[in-house]
This record gives sequence, structure tokens and C-alpha cells, in this order.
Amino acid sequence: MKKSGFITAFLAIFMMVMPSQMSAQEESGEDQLSNGLQKFNVIEDFTDNGFQWFRDAQLLCAGNKEKSNAMTIGWGGIGTLWQRPALTVYVAEQRYTKEFMDDSEYFTVMSFDVKDSKVLNYMGTKSGRDADRLATSGDACPDKKAQALGLHTAYTANGTPYYTEATMVIECKIMYAAPFDPQNFKSDVPKNMYANFPAGIHSMYIGEVVNAWKK
Repeated sequence: MKKSGFITAFLAIFMMVMPSQMSAQEESGEDQLSNGLQKFNVIEDFTDNGFQWFRDAQLLCAGNKEKSNAMTIGWGGIGTLWQRPALTVYVAEQRYTKEFMDDSEYFTVMSFDVKDSKVLNYMGTKSGRDADRLATSGDACPDKKAQALGLHTAYTANGTPYYTEATMVIECKIMYAAPFDPQNFKSDVPKNMYANFPAGIHSMYIGEVVNAWKK
């Protein structure tokens, strides 16, 4: 086969495969969640600046109906990987949320209105371990930090927790997870970062975006 013919055949196959792979987010999940959250397609309708979005701080949540935990995050990546819409988050070894990320198949990343900045501030400074320890016996709330803030926990069709007060909810299925390996650091940036970082090395969680909703 001539080179031009091979390229044409490859592109034809690629175009046939791509729609089925990229439509996973379109075909799964509920069209509407609690409190006015409407489904949208991240590939076509995510309009935020990807370089700025995480710097504005988002909320990461994982767990189930029995127990869940959330934390504020300022590191992350959003784009395409393995022909899937993908979102990557990083969680340090000592963070309570890491236990939930390691035990979960899905996670959510949520945005909040500027007027709800207290949510991100609280979730970024208070540990779920402390909230659990201070909770009264017999308290059945699955997320004590959310309870302290008056947030309402709900669940997607996959059982992934989110808060109805969020302005945007992105649900991801974990495709890959691994801690950073210091032996692979190629510059002084990560070396200096972890030289005095008490929370420990970060793990990377790459999630396929399977659902997204916004108000």
C-alpha cells in the first residue's frame, strides 16, 4: 500500500473510532441533578481557562453513601488523554481524602460561587479526620465537614458524592493512579517543592470525564 493510501485508511479508521470513544460523557448519567444542575458536554461547552481554573480553587470529593470526604485543590490538569476527555488531580500522601480516592472508582470536582468562598477556605484548612473525631456518637452523616458547613450531600447515578450547592460538578472515573517517583524528577522545581513538604509526596489521579453538570 502506498504511503498516501495508508494515511487515508488510518484517518478513516480514526474518525470512525473517535465518535464512539468521545461520546461516553454524552451518553451516561442523569440530564439533571439536584438544585438546578444541568448536564453539559465538557468538550463543547467548557468555557473556563484551563490554566486558570484550578488556580481559582476547586473542590475534590470521593467516597460513597456510607462515608465521604472533600478537600480544596489548586493543582490539576484538564484536556484529552487516550482519546478521552480527562481531568487530573493531585493528592498528597497525608491528606485524608487520599484514602477515599484510593478506595473509589469515581470522584467529583466541583466549582462554587465566589460568595461561597468560605466553603473552599474551610475545606482547605480543616481535616476530615478532625471532623470525624469530634462528631457525636451515632451521627450518621457521611461527611462531617460538609455537615459543619451546612452543605447538602447528594449522589450521582454512579454513587459519587457531590454537594448540591456547587455551581458545577464534573464526575470522573479513575483511569490511572500513582504517586510521583522522586527518581524521575528532572528539574529542581519538584525537588525543592518536596524538600520541606510535610504532607508528603503527591499521587496523580487521571480521571475520564463521564458526566458534567452546571447551573
